[in-house]
Amino acid sequence: MPIRIPHDLPARQTLENEYIFVMDEDRAVAQDIRPLKIAILNLMPTKVTTETQLIRLLSNTPLQIELTLLKTASHRSTNTSAEHMETFYKEFSDVRDERFDGLIITGAPVESMAFEEVDYWQELCEILEWSKTNVYSTFHICWASQAGLYYHYGIEKQSTTKKVFGIFRHRASDLRHPLLRGFDEEFLAPHSRHTEVRVEDVERVEALDILAVSEDAGLYIAATHDLRQIFVTGHAEYDSDTLAKEYYRDVARGLDIDVPVNYFPYDNPRNFPKNLWRSHANLLFANWLNYSVYQRTPYDLSDL
Repeated sequence: MPIRIPHDLPARQTLENEYIFVMDEDRAVAQDIRPLKIAILNLMPTKVTTETQLIRLLSNTPLQIELTLLKTASHRSTNTSAEHMETFYKEFSDVRDERFDGLIITGAPVESMAFEEVDYWQELCEILEWSKTNVYSTFHICWASQAGLYYHYGIEKQSTTKKVFGIFRHRASDLRHPLLRGFDEEFLAPHSRHTEVRVEDVERVEALDILAVSEDAGLYIAATHDLRQIFVTGHAEYDSDTLAKEYYRDVARGLDIDVPVNYFPYDNPRNFPKNLWRSHANLLFANWLNYSVYQRTPYDLSDL
C-alpha cells in the first residue's frame, strides 16, 4: 500500500528492503484521494523498532495513509536520540486542533506502577479524552489497553503470579465480527506483561465486546460496539526476535525470568524462534483500518 512517511525516517530502508511500498510527499499529493490520517503515540522506549513494526502492519492494505508520530511532552526518551525525536515526532499540543481517522497508542514499560504514578499520566488522560472527539477509532496496545480501559471504564489492572511471556493460543469469540474477519478459530499471538485485565471485569461493561481470549494469557481483544475503541492486550506487532531480546536482556540483568512459552524451538534459547503470528497480526491491523476506520470515518473529518 502507499504509506506516506518522511524520506529519511530510519524505518524506510528496512521497509523498502522488504518490498513494502512507501511513498514520499511529492508522489502522495499527485494521487487524487484523501489519505487516512493515522497518528501513533509511541510510548515504547525502542522508538525506531516500534515505528518499523507498526508501519509494516499498516502497509498491508491498498489504502493510502498519512502518518503522524506523536511523543509525550511530559516524558523525554532516553533510548532514542533527541535528533530523531525532534525530526520525526510531534507533541500533543501540535495536533490538538487536528482530527484523525485513527490513533494507535503503544504499550509502555511502566506496568508495575500505578497509573497515576506514571509521569505522563495526566497528559495521556488528556489525549484519551481528546480522542473521543478528534479521532474516529483508537487502537490501544498492551499497557495502553489497560490504561484505556481504566480511564474510560474504571477497570483496574491486576498483577499476575508470574510474567505472561511468550506465544499463546487464543480463541476467537465471533468470527463474524469485523475485526476478526478471516481469522482462524484459534490463533497465536505474543504477550509480554506482568499485569492483566480480567475477563470478568470487562464482561461487566455493557459497552464492550470480548473478541478473543486465551486460556493461559487471558483477555486479548476487546472493543466497543461501534469500534471506536479497540483494546489489544498483547503485541501482535512484535518481530520474530523481540521476545528473545527481552529474554536475553532480563537474563543479563540477573532477573528471575522463565523462557518464553511456545517460543524458542524445543524451549532452547539457543534456537532462533519462528514467527507463527505474522498472518493474524497483518489481518488484525488490516481489518481495523478497513472496518473500523475506512468504512466508517466521515470523508470530511470536521464532521467527526
